[in-house]
Amino acid sequence: MNLRELARLLDLSQTTVSRALNGYPEVNEDTRQRVLQAVRMTGYRPNRAAQRLATGRTNSIGLVMPTGAGRDTDLHFAEFLSGLSEVAVGNDVQLVINPSRIEDEEATFRRLAAGGSVDAVYLSYIRRSDPRIALLKSLSLPFVVHGREIDGVLDYPLLDIDNAGAFADATRLLLQLGHRRFAFLNAADHLSFAIARHQGAAEALSAAGLALDPALVQNSPMTEEHGYRGMMRLLDQAEPPTAVLCSSVILSLGAVRAVNERGLRLGRELSLIAHDDVFPYLKAENFSTPLTTTRSSIRQAGIRIAERLIGEVAGIAADPQQEIWKADLIVRASTGPAPGSSRPKARAQAPT
Repeated sequence: MNLRELARLLDLSQTTVSRALNGYPEVNEDTRQRVLQAVRMTGYRPNRAAQRLATGRTNSIGLVMPTGAGRDTDLHFAEFLSGLSEVAVGNDVQLVINPSRIEDEEATFRRLAAGGSVDAVYLSYIRRSDPRIALLKSLSLPFVVHGREIDGVLDYPLLDIDNAGAFADATRLLLQLGHRRFAFLNAADHLSFAIARHQGAAEALSAAGLALDPALVQNSPMTEEHGYRGMMRLLDQAEPPTAVLCSSVILSLGAVRAVNERGLRLGRELSLIAHDDVFPYLKAENFSTPLTTTRSSIRQAGIRIAERLIGEVAGIAADPQQEIWKADLIVRASTGPAPGSSRPKARAQAPT
């Protein structure tokens, strides 16, 4: 199957089919979907070299994946990538993964831009003041940021969740239940989403005349083992917390194991709220005690960023350029009144 035969099958001109395959905005969406469906049915594959010569595009999205000794397997990245891949496959776009040591990331982005091997890139794991963003703004390469800087002007295309708002809401719920001693199992402290989550919790506590005790805050990779060790350390405190915030259900998997080993009951002696990225293989509602969570699908974020990258390449800018998604607060059995408190237990909310 070549381009001429595909065009004859669809009763379209070769130019229209080519433009539909290459994301030109003047081709309407119904026609583009007809062409993509025919591509899937016939197995047609364009000649990439000829396509690049004709359009100046590679039909590829670039990902720079941090690597190096001591880096843990990142299930969050895998789930994000599944959403990104779904849209890429549906639009006949290739994903080009570029492993890079953290200290070499800027050079990797420069090489991608200079080499013309990808049409656009996405950037994640954003830091407080991230030099990679300034670099990408200086290069002639479309990009979208997953996350945002804590400091600086938000004058670049991004998608993020309201991390501070989510953890402020979670903290206020626990305050309403009478809790006064809080702990936080958070992600690494150089990551902007971890900083924002800490800020949200701290601001909610400050409004109640309280503060997070630094001895009850852990910053670490978001793995089950770090959750287990962190919770064990918290429970060994002379005055353990009655409320724990977790930056991931993966952290909370280890935290709950520690709680169970100590013979404590979630929602009774200890309350816990985790952030849920909506993993299909680790559902908060299926824990031995269903977890109260702040929730926003990281897979849906991958889908949206792929759509935006493809749109950027086609010259279709997203509106708005800065998307901030609100996280849902889902109340389940892992939160209850503080020990010794007479406050009523919060009513569970059905997932939305």
